[in-house]
Amino acid sequence: MTLMHNEFTAIVERDGPWHIAYCAEVPGANGQGKSREECLANLREAIALILEHRREESLRALPG
Repeated sequence: MTLMHNEFTAIVERDGPWHIAYCAEVPGANGQGKSREECLANLREAIALILEHRREESLRALPG
């Protein structure tokens, strides 16, 4: 298995005590947290889960 390094853009905004982030390259990937670090960690996890799901869906669609 080849390990790849991906970089994505995180847009982080402040909403009162919360930090809210989303990723333009991965629709549906959002994160939030009381600190910027927590918010970005949640966004990274969301991106990883979405990409893993898309990979599994793609592999299921391949002919046997």
